Amino acid sequence: MKKNNNAQRIGQLSAIAAMMLAGSVHAADAFSSDSEWMTGDWGGERTKLIEQGIDIKMDYVGEVGGNLHGGYNDDKTARYADQFGLGVALDLQKLWGWDNTQAKIQFTNRNGYNISNDRVGDPRAGTLSSSQEVYGRGHMVRLTQLWIKHQFFDNKLDIKAGYFGEGEDFNTFPCEFQNLAFCGSQVGNWATNIWYNWPVSQAAIRVKYNINDELYAQIGAYNQNPSQLEHGNGFKLSGSGTKGTVLPVELVWLPNPNSLPGEYRVGYYKSTADANDVREDVNGFDAATTGDAYRTHSSKHGYWFVAQQQLTSHNGDKNRGLSIAANATFHDKDTNFIDNYQSVMFVYKGPFDARPKDDVGIGAARIHVNNDVKKNAELLNVTNGVSNYDDATFSPIRETEYNYEINYGFHVTNWLTVRPNLQYITHPGGVDEVDNALVAGLKIQSTF
Repeated sequence: MKKNNNAQRIGQLSAIAAMMLAGSVHAADAFSSDSEWMTGDWGGERTKLIEQGIDIKMDYVGEVGGNLHGGYNDDKTARYADQFGLGVALDLQKLWGWDNTQAKIQFTNRNGYNISNDRVGDPRAGTLSSSQEVYGRGHMVRLTQLWIKHQFFDNKLDIKAGYFGEGEDFNTFPCEFQNLAFCGSQVGNWATNIWYNWPVSQAAIRVKYNINDELYAQIGAYNQNPSQLEHGNGFKLSGSGTKGTVLPVELVWLPNPNSLPGEYRVGYYKSTADANDVREDVNGFDAATTGDAYRTHSSKHGYWFVAQQQLTSHNGDKNRGLSIAANATFHDKDTNFIDNYQSVMFVYKGPFDARPKDDVGIGAARIHVNNDVKKNAELLNVTNGVSNYDDATFSPIRETEYNYEINYGFHVTNWLTVRPNLQYITHPGGVDEVDNALVAGLKIQSTF
């Protein structure tokens, strides 16, 4: 049944892509290649709404992943996952005369399956990253953003409050790749069970102070409520189920050397919720051996570094050229499954004069499992009397997973990008016994 559903999904994705590609050929306003929206300007009404302070947002991301070689299960197939987004950004100064005030409402709907779950990774261990980053957080509609923001003191102080995720403002990073290790806020991928990335929202407040034109500092407080991850709780606004608060703080530098933009972020987070130790029991011994409950810590923490810098322009065109980006996160070794992660990416925009808006990217990432997690699994296997990896009760030993991706983004129109890619995953899930995997991907991004 799943294979049939996947085939239908892939067929739907192909039909959408074909329709968009075909539409871009015609001069009709709704499919004009120069328009930033597939549905066009609605006879000028869309621009009028924006001038009045109402900017309607509609977008789509679809991703296919197919296992070409290796992985835990080399039975070749393809998986499809997607996300539809619908929202509105409001300029409340234009609408109601509220100076320097903006608001946003955003809904998302995710569907589909992920090739990483049962082909690339051992289902007992999974993978650390994902070959389809858009997959996750349930097949459901979610309220992803509901916030209001106001600037004070000539825009020096910026306060945002409502429901949103940490990755919107802290440890932010673009998503020009399909593999999760190169896409979006990386702290949320590795800070286990506390930092919820898009599309999950949390009750939150963020305060930012602009020190000067190139430097700002910010601090936030986010409700840590695991029940918001549950299916059917996509619109939950109550605080029931709250475990604590996530407190991120960050310093951001925005240099512009040789008129080429850069962005550098360094930050720290702390969760005030109780967190279980990954190895020790309540008495400080190995819980896997004693069978006693794991020790509880009163908090968990970590820090991060992000760097993005455009290095060159192309014949004087600053919209084209080579950029480099790097990410690193480090996490509490007592409580966190992943203790550190690093990645580096290169993107060249406008590689060919005939295709000045295309881009080509290549990236490499390392994800390291906490050594205490590895030791805990080894002790569990000894305690359970299993040593054979093929035994269903064996706990796989996880160490380090490496992810690589190369992609090419075809800028078909201003509202459509099609990005074929190849991914190579070494030691999926950090498990040495799992064969390295080669995955073919296709990512479609469109703005309606």
